[in-house]
Amino acid sequence: MITYHLITLFPESTESYLNASILKRAQEKGLIAIKYYNPRDFTVSAKKGAKQSYADRRVDDRPYGGGPGMVIEALPVIKAIEAAVKIAQGKRRILFPKKAEAKKKIKIVFFSPAGKQFTNVIAESLKKYTDIIFVCGRYEGIDARVKKAFPMVDISVGPYVVTGGELPAMIMIDTITRRIPGVLGDNLSIEEERIASPDVYTRPEVIEYKGKKYKVPKILLSGHHKKMDEWKTLKIKRGKK
Repeated sequence: MITYHLITLFPESTESYLNASILKRAQEKGLIAIKYYNPRDFTVSAKKGAKQSYADRRVDDRPYGGGPGMVIEALPVIKAIEAAVKIAQGKRRILFPKKAEAKKKIKIVFFSPAGKQFTNVIAESLKKYTDIIFVCGRYEGIDARVKKAFPMVDISVGPYVVTGGELPAMIMIDTITRRIPGVLGDNLSIEEERIASPDVYTRPEVIEYKGKKYKVPKILLSGHHKKMDEWKTLKIKRGKK
């Protein structure tokens, strides 16, 4: 089982997606688990059972060197990561009593536009880990000193900037999870394991809309698998141009 640990200020922004469809069934089957850690719960002023104001739970401040926006402070995030690591190591020790083994198979991911581009190859390599910790930034980012406290890998999900790390985390969780045996009904549903055309069709063979008829390509009705694969391959090549 892979446990995904999300360090995030906004866990509610991910729950509707991660608790639906294939990811929901993967959790019900015990193939994955998802845990959340809010840095606000790890502020320096936090006291167990004490009522806290917004100021007590505040985790951001102005950036050194100037610039717009606010930066998430290092310590609350470091403590949240520490909590996730302890839980991950505790789970590992049940399976592997030796302390050295318990520390293995834990990966920490830090989202950054300058990080390594996330791909299916990286997703396949991450499938071997029992615990993956995602550090989800917001605002102008997270104080870079968190990366000195723990070994982690910088990942980018694309050449663009999004509001927070929650969306990249969901992309990675989805991509990694669908590669776990037993998650998908058919392993051929993993696109790179088969010839997958960008265009797909289902019943009925002919649909009509505003007086115009739209038909399924005849080759897909032929039952000739070799020719159908050739057609799909051609569609893939055209789509890449």
